[in-house]
Amino acid sequence: MGLTFIDGVVDGPNGKSAPVRFLVDSGATYTLLPLNIWHEIGLKSKRRHTFVLADGTQLERAISECHITPEQGDGHTPVILGESGDEAVLGTVTLEILGLVLNPFTRTLHPMRMMLA
Repeated sequence: MGLTFIDGVVDGPNGKSAPVRFLVDSGATYTLLPLNIWHEIGLKSKRRHTFVLADGTQLERAISECHITPEQGDGHTPVILGESGDEAVLGTVTLEILGLVLNPFTRTLHPMRMMLA
């Protein structure tokens, strides 16, 4: 099993931006920004939500939103505001917003087949 990473830039409401290297995780719902990144770009909590890790552990984290620009496109997305020790993860909601899908066999991103129905 391999890992897929993509580089991108996140922009906050204060006009600041920061480069981020994301682990693409098709099992994660939301994108997660590390503590130092979301502090740097000035994000603020909009709400809190409880998340469940693969081992069943439940964690509560704050959620905000930001503009994200990877090589494959750009868009606004909800993000989890990470705490100390959390790493950058690109989740499925952001992938769908960007119109991308992860090929699990080649571990590459591809344009999503969009349905208008």
